[in-house]
Amino acid sequence: MTEAVGRVRQPRATIQLAKPPQARDLQDVRAAAKKCKACPLWKSGTQTVFGEGPKHARIIFVGEQPGDKEDLEGKPFVGPAGRMLDKALEEAGVDRTEAYVTNAVKHFKWEPAGKRRLHKKPNSREIAACRPWLLSEIELLQPELIVCLGVTAAQSVLQRTVKISEERGKLFDSPFGAKVLVTVHPSSLLRIQDRPDKEEAWKGFVRDLKLLK
Repeated sequence: MTEAVGRVRQPRATIQLAKPPQARDLQDVRAAAKKCKACPLWKSGTQTVFGEGPKHARIIFVGEQPGDKEDLEGKPFVGPAGRMLDKALEEAGVDRTEAYVTNAVKHFKWEPAGKRRLHKKPNSREIAACRPWLLSEIELLQPELIVCLGVTAAQSVLQRTVKISEERGKLFDSPFGAKVLVTVHPSSLLRIQDRPDKEEAWKGFVRDLKLLK
C-alpha cells in the first residue's frame, strides 16, 4: 500500500452567504446586518459597520472594509482614508452629504502589531459572504452612480477581475441600472511617501471624482 492510499482530499467548505431580510427600508437591513455571522470576521470586529447616507442618494461610494476607527465608531469612512475622501470630493465639487458611503465587507479584518490593529485584506470568501448586504443597499437606494474605491469594491460590484491601472476613470454599465466608476481607494494615497508621486496620485484621484459631476 502506498502512502497516497487513504489520503482523502477534504472538500472546500461551501461559502456561506449573508441573508438580508426582504425589507423596504435600509434601517431594517442595517439592524439585521448587526447580527450577521456569515463569515468569521464578526468574531474579531467590534461591530458591523453598515453604510450611511441619504435614502435617496444619487451616488454610492463603495470601499473595501471599515478600518480601525470605523470599527470603533460604527460609521464608514470616518478615519484617515475618510478624511482624504472628504478633501478630494470637496476639491472635485462633489457634496459628500448627498452621497451614500459603504464597504464591500462590513467587518474590520485586522492583525495585531503590538498595541495596534493593522488592516488585513479580506479574502474572496469573506467578500462573497458579505456581498448580499451590498446588493441590498444598491437595490433599496437605486443610485445613478456607483463609485468603486479600489479593487476589492470593483470586483465585488462588477463580479470580474479588475485592473485599477487600466480601468480607473471610466464609466461602466452594470446590471443594477447604475453606471459604475472605478478609481483608487483613498488609503492608497496615504501610503505614498514620495512627495511628487503623492501629488500626482492626488490629482488623478480628484480628476476621477470630477466625472461624477
